[in-house]
Amino acid sequence: MNIAYHIVGVAAALWIGFSSYSLFTKAEFVVDPLIQYGVPRSWWNPLALAKGAGALGLIVGFFIPVIGIAAAIGVILYFAGAVITTIRARSYKTSVFPVLYMVPAIATLALQLAV
Repeated sequence: MNIAYHIVGVAAALWIGFSSYSLFTKAEFVVDPLIQYGVPRSWWNPLALAKGAGALGLIVGFFIPVIGIAAAIGVILYFAGAVITTIRARSYKTSVFPVLYMVPAIATLALQLAV
């Protein structure tokens, strides 16, 4: 179980970290939907920072479990908010994308609590 936790945790952190990097660099595939959803540009860097902090927190959680738990919960809430944002924007076909980021965070949290 410990090995699974580390593998899933690293994979989740890398994927969420990539998402953070993509938003910081204003990658078109990230920015275009944000514009469509009506997310103000002034929020983009704080949102990218939140994702980056969550990804880092998942890694720190290997050494300080309470940080990992808090990071996983934060990332889950972040992407739950992203799902709500897509639904409010009536972009139902893109609602699955934040879920794809949320699931590894949920798995990481579940595995960490089971260890």
